[in-house]
Amino acid sequence: MLTHALFGGLLFGLYFTLVGLGLNLIFGVMRIVNLAHGDFLMLGAFAAYWLFTLFGLHPLVAAVAVLVVFVLVGLPIYYLIVPRLLVSRDSEMLSIILFFGLSQIIEALASIFFGTTERSIPGRVLGTGPVRILGQSVPSAWAFGAAVSAVAVILVYLYLYRTRLGTLTRAVMVSRDEALATGIDVHRVSAIAFGIGIALAGIAGVFEPFMLGSVTPAIGGDITIAAFAVIVVGTLGNPLGTVLGGIVYGVSLLLMQTYLSSWANLLPNLLLIGVLLIRPEGLLGRQVRRA
Repeated sequence: MLTHALFGGLLFGLYFTLVGLGLNLIFGVMRIVNLAHGDFLMLGAFAAYWLFTLFGLHPLVAAVAVLVVFVLVGLPIYYLIVPRLLVSRDSEMLSIILFFGLSQIIEALASIFFGTTERSIPGRVLGTGPVRILGQSVPSAWAFGAAVSAVAVILVYLYLYRTRLGTLTRAVMVSRDEALATGIDVHRVSAIAFGIGIALAGIAGVFEPFMLGSVTPAIGGDITIAAFAVIVVGTLGNPLGTVLGGIVYGVSLLLMQTYLSSWANLLPNLLLIGVLLIRPEGLLGRQVRRA
């Protein structure tokens, strides 16, 4: 039972890496807090549901469609909202207020158009029966979701460390003002990163019905809290640190569901409080020296 929980937690952890990756990328580049992150994930889940229900599209095809559409949606949202935030005296606090309002609007509109009934996609779409990996039997949907998440992490790594745009993005992450002074088009770089971050949330949403069971318009808030737990554990502003945060979260979740199921829903809050009290800079963050 322990081995199964640990292995299943690893697969879940890879999925939650994808859940938090876009949120951490946006924070790392722009230092803004996107409280609507979970709602974009929810929209990705509904997109997958309706594409499957109406057209019979496989989730992988839906993920490609969501990637393109959400990037295109993210770009105008960036130019409409973010530049105004960044010139304010407290952009982080203002972003919390603004994106909280956006979250409420998205949830309300989703409730009107989609209703409040739980929707799901049959698990057999991603394979029938369990699969065996390293001697462990796990649902095929878990393996599929983890594999897609791993591919997404690799692509983000290649984007950040193997492309010129990624080099510019990392320069903006280090110091926005210095990047601007060297002639980097900061808004163009940030807009692309914002679009990618929104698209990553949408792709995570495509596989949410398989990993978490169902989707409703109200899941956005809980998903955002879980994503924050993941990125705080792995270090805020370090997109690839999200991998460690996701694995810690996934393994902890499966262990609590196995041995302390009644406490499992408290896990995101417990991780947030624990990390902030013990190591507020995150597991991979550098400790700030105080005078």
